[in-house]
Amino acid sequence: MRQVSENTGKKFLRKIAVIMAALLVVLVAYGVLGSATVSLATSVQDTDVTNKASFSTDVIYQIVTDRFYDGDKSNNPTGNVFNTSDLTKYHGGDWKGIIAKIEDGYLTGLGVTALWISSPVKNITVIDGSNNNASYHGYWGKDFFQTNAAFGSLSDFQELISVAHAHGIKIVIDFVPNHTSIGVYSEDGALYRDGSLVSTYSNDSQGIFNHEKEWSDFGTAENQIYHSIYGLSDLNQQNSTVDKYMKDSADMWIGLGVDGIRVDAVKHMSYGWLKNWLGSIYSKEGVFTFGEWYYGGITNDAEFSNFTNTSGMSLLDFRFANALRNALGSKTGTMVDLSSVVSSTSTDFDEVNDQVTFMDSHDMSRFMTLSGNNARAVEDAYVIMLTSRGVPNIYYGSEQYMTGSADPNNRGDMTSFSTASTAYQVISKIAPLRKSNPALAYGTTAERWVNNDVYIYERQFGNSVVLTAVNRSSDTGYDITGLYTNLPAGNYNDVMQGLLGGNNITVAGNKAVTAFNLAAGEAAVWEYTAPGSSAPIIGNVDPNMGKAGNVITITGEGFGDSTGTVKFDTAAATVNLWSDTMIKVTVPSVAAGKHKIYVTTSSGTTSNAYDGYDVLTGAQVSVRFMVNNATTAYGTNVYLVGNCYELGNWNAAKAIGPIYNSTATIGLYPTWFMDVNVPAGTTIEYKFIKKDSSGNVTWESGSNHTFKTPATGTATVSVNWQ
Repeated sequence: MRQVSENTGKKFLRKIAVIMAALLVVLVAYGVLGSATVSLATSVQDTDVTNKASFSTDVIYQIVTDRFYDGDKSNNPTGNVFNTSDLTKYHGGDWKGIIAKIEDGYLTGLGVTALWISSPVKNITVIDGSNNNASYHGYWGKDFFQTNAAFGSLSDFQELISVAHAHGIKIVIDFVPNHTSIGVYSEDGALYRDGSLVSTYSNDSQGIFNHEKEWSDFGTAENQIYHSIYGLSDLNQQNSTVDKYMKDSADMWIGLGVDGIRVDAVKHMSYGWLKNWLGSIYSKEGVFTFGEWYYGGITNDAEFSNFTNTSGMSLLDFRFANALRNALGSKTGTMVDLSSVVSSTSTDFDEVNDQVTFMDSHDMSRFMTLSGNNARAVEDAYVIMLTSRGVPNIYYGSEQYMTGSADPNNRGDMTSFSTASTAYQVISKIAPLRKSNPALAYGTTAERWVNNDVYIYERQFGNSVVLTAVNRSSDTGYDITGLYTNLPAGNYNDVMQGLLGGNNITVAGNKAVTAFNLAAGEAAVWEYTAPGSSAPIIGNVDPNMGKAGNVITITGEGFGDSTGTVKFDTAAATVNLWSDTMIKVTVPSVAAGKHKIYVTTSSGTTSNAYDGYDVLTGAQVSVRFMVNNATTAYGTNVYLVGNCYELGNWNAAKAIGPIYNSTATIGLYPTWFMDVNVPAGTTIEYKFIKKDSSGNVTWESGSNHTFKTPATGTATVSVNWQ
């Protein structure tokens, strides 16, 4: 554990680094240097910190910045927006406070390697008259190019990045491109760009906002995208000014050293615009990006899974969270249900190991409250989350058994920074395994023994294995017999050293585990880290979408220390960096579509195939395609298809849609529309088709429609059904 006293010299170096970073940002802002220059500020950090694209080996810690620790009382807001006795007002937490808890060893001792912080952008500074709340949470953005003064200055933010990186910790920011504040009740939804007014909601001559009269009823995807959620001023991303604004803002924060972006409310923005926005980000730097698509179930939801598999970003894994909360929290589900979700998502999600897992959050009741103040349930749930597939995310304070039901009670002030709590100890013992044992980062999952109370499962990657056993029952122990594992023969001690009652196990030469009793509430983790792989194995490719010329990161093991080759199917990629566990390559010029990636070592051994890297046709823009007078019978919908990969390459089965027809300010039946990402600066051909409930297709007659897409920005094209 690093103490503050050790860091005197480092603080001086850090201040120099902050000054240099600030100078670089100024030079970038005035065009003296390209944006890529800022990355030099982190080039001397260790490989894990500078690997922004992949979070496979990381453990994220989510912080509601205002509620964590007040490190600088001078930046606390004044007036009625600040009241430490009111959970709807500012309480003083800031970036200086987070820095303090990195430097005093609390966060490093916990073993977390990434911090997800509240949106850093300037928010409204008045009370929202509709609910009497202040914007302490960061979700009512006002100026996405300035900092929230209650959290700190730009130099404070740069200091946070520098300190975090110096301690091997990445920084993830919340980013909210969907909306500003609630219009009529606060500051009229005003949007500024670095201090200059862009527009207000009520005086919107530029079309910066969507203006559907009714709030979203969440009944359809279309309603959720183009209507306001809870009265928040809904930004019109299809407006070229908004499109550029959000791309430039993301570039600015990434240029400051941010390692990841959590995108709020992806369910409420058009898929086409989001994919175009991500394409812009990934063309400059492959930061890890994950979105929030709120989902309350555990079964497969087609829209949720489709977004996960095709958008180019990961999602917060609500299916896993709901199953874990049901099984160990409320006990409305079983361990069998949890195992079933783990199994089904391994096929429903193309990249299951990149989804962000969690057990509580700022939008859910605290796990401690859900479980009826059952501390052991919290501890057992952490064991499962930290050893399961996906990137685990810990919600601040749950390691101190914080309680709280719905918002704002689930966002209380951090109650303790004790390193002695059992939950803290559980996390600190398991979290480092994610870097030392690749089975947790990349491994497949196999159910080994399960009943309603007990879940024993195994993760394996190459020859590395992690075996986890948890008994959720508070009063019943189970004799575990007939358990088999891929752990090599031998004796294994519990990684947690018996903290939750776990004992050692013995594995025989036939892979059988000697019978043992798993006591009530007991949890244990046993692991074997192979000394290395003689053959290359790809674990992840991040990001999993991009265009030719983008740089991507391949992680796994057994690549060797000498540079080999990487191919996209048969096309060789340029290698930029090569190590035994990580390779960076430039995407070659290949046809748009899904491609398999192979790594071949310098000695000629070829890896498994990474199946499904999504190569886009080129740089993307978002275009609104509209068709008028397309009448249909009940059960028949309209789709869009065209001559590029993004439009399905004339394959009706891959056509875009069903497209929309029920938004008063854009299009009402028989007018249909959709915002679609397409290659920039390209003449495309397209047609609209109709599909009935049986899958029968009716094509438009006449010649193909043609349209030259803009090189930048957005566009709308409208035609009549022919």
